[in-house]
Amino acid sequence: MRSIDVFCVFPRAVEAAVRVGVVGRAIERGLVDFRAFDLRDFSADGRIDDMPFGGGPGMIVRVDIVARALEEVYGVPARELKEERRVVVTEAWGRRITQSYISEVSSDRRDLTIVCGRYGGIDERVSQVIADEVISLGEFVLSGGEIVAAALSDAVIRRMEGVLGNSESLVGESFSSGEDVMGPPQYTRPAEWDGERVPAVLLSGDHEKIRAWREREARLRAAGCLPDPQPGACRESAKGESL
Repeated sequence: MRSIDVFCVFPRAVEAAVRVGVVGRAIERGLVDFRAFDLRDFSADGRIDDMPFGGGPGMIVRVDIVARALEEVYGVPARELKEERRVVVTEAWGRRITQSYISEVSSDRRDLTIVCGRYGGIDERVSQVIADEVISLGEFVLSGGEIVAAALSDAVIRRMEGVLGNSESLVGESFSSGEDVMGPPQYTRPAEWDGERVPAVLLSGDHEKIRAWREREARLRAAGCLPDPQPGACRESAKGESL
C-alpha cells in the first residue's frame, strides 16, 4: 500500500491534520502518495446531497456523485475499483478501527481510498456496491468523516518503512502485539517535578530491571484500562513498584 486518497467535503481539514510531523514529512519525501479531493468538484451544481427517500430529517450524500468522483479520478467503473484499491466508507456504525485493522490495511496489496460520510449519512449503495467496508472511530457520531480519514491515514502511514526515524519505536507501543497490550509508562526530564519523582528503577541503569519493570507496568496498565477502566486505574498502574 503506497497511496491514500480521500474523498470528502473538507479536503483542507484532512490535509491539515495529515501533512504534519513525521507523517507529513513522509508525504513530502514521496514515501507515500496522499491526495484529498472535494466531492463537490464532481457535481455540476456543487451539491452532493439530497433528501432521503421515505422522508425524514437530514440530507444524504448521493451515490452517483461518489461514483462520478471515483470514475473521473481512476478511470474505471466505480463498482470495479475494489479490484485495485481498498475502498472504505466512514459511518458511525461501521467497523471500529483498531490496531489490528491498521495492520490489515497496511499489509493490503491494494492502495487505499476513503470516502467520507457527512450530513445525514451516505447512500447505502456506496457501501453495498462500491466499497469494501464501512469503518468508524467508535460508538459516537461526528459531523463528518474527515476526522476518521485523517486518523486512519496517520495510523497507516506511520507504520510504513522509513517513516519513523527509529523503526524500533513501533515495538512495544500500545496495541503493537495485541488489542489488549499497552505500552508502559514513559518519563523524561526533570527526574522530579513538584514532588513527583520518576520511578527509581528507570534511573538505576540496570537494563534488565528496567525491562522487567516496563513489562510489568504494561500488563498492569492493560489490566486496569481494558475493557472498562475504573477511574484512576491507569494512573495507579503507572505508579507501580519503584524497583
